[in-house]
Amino acid sequence: MNDKNFIEELRQKREEYGVTQTRIAVACGISREYYNRIEKGKQPLNNELKEIIEKQIERFNPREPLFLLIDYFRVRFPTTDALKIIRDVLQLKADYMLYEDFEKYGYESKYVLGDINIMCSMQEHLGVLLELKGRGCRQMESYLLAQERSWYDFMLGCMTAGGKLKRLDLAINDKAGILDIPKLIEKYKAGECISYFRKQKDYGGTEKNGYDTPQNTGETLYLGSTSSELYMCAYQKNYEQYVKIGTEVEDTEIKNRFEIRMKNERAYYAVVDLLTYRDAERTAFSIINHYVRFVDREDDKPKSQWCSGQAFW
Repeated sequence: MNDKNFIEELRQKREEYGVTQTRIAVACGISREYYNRIEKGKQPLNNELKEIIEKQIERFNPREPLFLLIDYFRVRFPTTDALKIIRDVLQLKADYMLYEDFEKYGYESKYVLGDINIMCSMQEHLGVLLELKGRGCRQMESYLLAQERSWYDFMLGCMTAGGKLKRLDLAINDKAGILDIPKLIEKYKAGECISYFRKQKDYGGTEKNGYDTPQNTGETLYLGSTSSELYMCAYQKNYEQYVKIGTEVEDTEIKNRFEIRMKNERAYYAVVDLLTYRDAERTAFSIINHYVRFVDREDDKPKSQWCSGQAFW
């Protein structure tokens, strides 16, 4: 495909997927101005950049059944100067944040912008703690996009500022029902799961949520101990949303979710991998494939030789 055809197809896809030039440029690690020159045919393209653009544009394809998000990010900075972290790392203005008293994790106060929390302490061993839960991550993404920065740029900024990773969650969302949670639980109970984890646990909806919730709140499978530095959780997101906000199960965009939850050293090494390859899908699936494999029973073979079952990964 010559550059002219490539550019025309790229422009059509971007418009069809509803992606701005800024968003695709950030995903590709280039400036919006540089990307704009590409679409106008004013910037020569090499094969490496073509491959990057082709891969990144498909990440925004609304028909793709699976997509990955950073769903929790917590990092501690070895400083008591919260304003410096807000200014230099988050690149936000503290003037637009709420400042309030706060008593959690030993911190005394915090700056808040929506669901973005920066906790402060005058004790040097506590430093400044940035915590982004699910909605906080989505809000931070919006600010990063406006700054023409990616998660990788932001993480690198955190590390450069001496940040120590405390927690990182990677979430794989399934829009098509590819991930069959009840089937995975069934295989786990049947011993058809090879894993480095010593502990697994599954919950039915009523077990997890108590007597005062609708009877079917979905199935959940935990792989690994929740007190360890790395464990995984697969659950039926559509049922969770029904219980939480009343959205009908069939109307929920995300049907299932598979989360990798990492703390401390495990979170650090995941970020190193993310910064090395700048490919969140590669990092997530390499972690999953290292720790767990669902297999089909073959009674004439040792369990270690059983073939992998048909799973979403």
